[in-house]
Amino acid sequence: MTTSVKILVAGLVATGAMTLLLLMAPMMGMPPMNIGAMLGGMLGTSATVGWMMHFMIGVVFTAAYAFFFNKRLPISSPVVRGAVYGGLVFVLAQVMFALMRAMGLMPSAGEGMLLGMMGSLMGHLLFGAVLGGFFSTQRATVTRPLV
Repeated sequence: MTTSVKILVAGLVATGAMTLLLLMAPMMGMPPMNIGAMLGGMLGTSATVGWMMHFMIGVVFTAAYAFFFNKRLPISSPVVRGAVYGGLVFVLAQVMFALMRAMGLMPSAGEGMLLGMMGSLMGHLLFGAVLGGFFSTQRATVTRPLV
C-alpha cells in the first residue's frame, strides 16, 4: 500500500470513528455535535459539503501525524502517542473556534459549551488513538512525500 493510500485510509477511518462518537453525543447527555452542519453553515453551503470538509480536514491532520508527529512524539505506546496528538488537534480546534467566534463567523458559545468541549475532546482523543494504532507498525517507514 502506498503512503498516500495509507494516509487516506487511516484518515477516513479515524475521522469516521470520531464522527460516530460525536453523533452519539446526545445519547450520552451531551449537546448535539453535528460537525457537517456546522461547517456547512459556516461556509454558507450544505451539510453534505460540511461533512466532506470534515473528512478532508481529518485526512490532512492524518498526513501531519504520519510524516511528523508519529516519528517525533517521545511516547513509546503508539495508541497513547496518537491520543496525545489528538489532544493537540483538539487544542488547535478550540483556538480556531474561539477566533471564529471573535470574528463573528460563529455564534457565541451558549449553554452546554463545556459538555460540548468534553465531547469534542473525547472525539479528538479517539481520532488520535486510531491513528496511533494504524501507524504503530509504520513509525519508521512513512517517510516519502505524498506525490
